[in-house]
Amino acid sequence: MAFSYASATTEGRNPRSRHLDRKDVASLVSLFVSEERYVERALRQAQPALTRAAGKIAAAIQGGGRLFYVGAGTSGRLGILDASEMPPTFNVPPTLVQGIIAGGLEAVFAAKEGAEDDAGAGAEAIRSRGVTKQDVVVGITASGTAPFVRGALEAASKSGAHTVFLVCNPKYPPLKAAKSVVVLETGPELITGSTRLKAGTATKLALNLFSSIAMIRSGRVRDNLMVNVRPTNVKLKDRAKRLVATLAEVTEEEALRRLEKTGWDVAKAVDLKR
Repeated sequence: MAFSYASATTEGRNPRSRHLDRKDVASLVSLFVSEERYVERALRQAQPALTRAAGKIAAAIQGGGRLFYVGAGTSGRLGILDASEMPPTFNVPPTLVQGIIAGGLEAVFAAKEGAEDDAGAGAEAIRSRGVTKQDVVVGITASGTAPFVRGALEAASKSGAHTVFLVCNPKYPPLKAAKSVVVLETGPELITGSTRLKAGTATKLALNLFSSIAMIRSGRVRDNLMVNVRPTNVKLKDRAKRLVATLAEVTEEEALRRLEKTGWDVAKAVDLKR
């Protein structure tokens, strides 16, 4: 039986948001804020699946593999956002965590909704990056239906990579290529079908969780401090100085001396002998 988009919970009408166009601003703000409780509920319910996926990703990074996010529209942009924050935050190469969006980089700024229907392009995006069994590919699609994402996961599975299917629709069409499935059941959106809302928020939190845990487990965090941050502006240089002072138990003046001596490498500055 063919999948019916109407059956997806991400396409359903939210009874709590009927007559939005008649509400005043204060009521709308209250409604949007209160609706976020469903994001936390979805994440809590998905904790076992999130744990499995996060463990696979962390193990891949520790073993020399890479993490790929694949999505279309909002899902693709969220993947690119998370991937782009890894180099400055954890001082890793941009190839370690990569975001792939249907329609290419132009789709980050201008919607190319039709691009998500091309399963072949998704598969080619994976092949062109030389994905192997060392890597993990996370396919992100709120409804679970985007052919671009499904095609990418099928190609990734054939390459031996671990595949994670991240969806917000519990009625998603099954995908044999998905070795791990994470369902974030956020329910119908306040604006029907606008998955940049709750589904987008839950997705961003899941991606933050995946990448941050991978960085923690691979030694790029000490205690709860980002010791591999790249101090590329005044704020980050000040943070770097405080990080070194805290971890090395030295004065900020000594921390600055160490940073200057090591070329502003926080980890090396912490371990530098007096």
